[in-house]
Amino acid sequence: MSVRELVVLGTASQVPTRHRNHNGYLLRWDGEGILFDPGEGTQRQMLRAGVAAHDLNRICVTHFHGDHSLGLAGVIQRINLDRVPHEVTAHYPRSGQRFFDRLRYATAYRETVGLTEAPVAADGILAVTRSYTLEVRRLSHPVESYGYRLIEPDGRRMLPDRLAAHGVTGPDVGRLQRDGRLGEVTLEDVSEVRRGQRFAFVMDTRLCDGVHALAEGCDLLVIESTFLDEDIELAVEHGHLTAGQAAAVARDAGVRHLVLTHFSQRYTEPEEFERQARAAGYEGELTVAHDLLRVPVPKRR
Repeated sequence: MSVRELVVLGTASQVPTRHRNHNGYLLRWDGEGILFDPGEGTQRQMLRAGVAAHDLNRICVTHFHGDHSLGLAGVIQRINLDRVPHEVTAHYPRSGQRFFDRLRYATAYRETVGLTEAPVAADGILAVTRSYTLEVRRLSHPVESYGYRLIEPDGRRMLPDRLAAHGVTGPDVGRLQRDGRLGEVTLEDVSEVRRGQRFAFVMDTRLCDGVHALAEGCDLLVIESTFLDEDIELAVEHGHLTAGQAAAVARDAGVRHLVLTHFSQRYTEPEEFERQARAAGYEGELTVAHDLLRVPVPKRR
């Protein structure tokens, strides 16, 4: 059975705390694993969460601040040490190529795995697979930063009452699904659109068009909320969001499950992030992330 879930490896912003590691998030999606923003200590957090190097197919870095990328060196070396049998693709801002190179070759090790570098230079589609399209949007931060969005292709849901009305049964149902037509009966006659699931990952940014585009219609949105609303001036100055801003984005975008993360060390009461998110009018499922949490992608409606 396919698994679609978010494994949270770290939730701190610039400075880790006793209870929060630097960033790190693994999205499991139908047998693939996409690792987002591996900050310092990610390799150890993977061990604690039961995530193996063999689980990784892509690494997606939003930007090259240390809390989002210093773990690259260890993760890449672990992929090679464990001789991962498949190719791994790395996406990151092209403007940070020199940082990626330094992290990839931070120390001596034996390269045994094909690591494909696929840097990002503009908004658009990065990859198309059978189960998803991966796209990016530019964000607003002091260094170049991109958010990522995963979109499953729409499918069709067969409707038993319409199949019965048209006398389609047994193996003919499969033929109709495969060919789109069975005699005078079309696939549209006996089915309806099954909307594909959507996931977005939005880290360090001010409010901008990219944030709203990434969040639109998401089933699961992982988004930074570094500051509480009373510190909005700090958020704007340093290129971040507050809990209320992040929740308002999710509210307006129709997000089904909102995951807040990337918390400043100055705050010790995570419940306040939830309170401010609710005060902003977000009514969907809400999670204030903590390290080693697992969040399933919501089931289709």
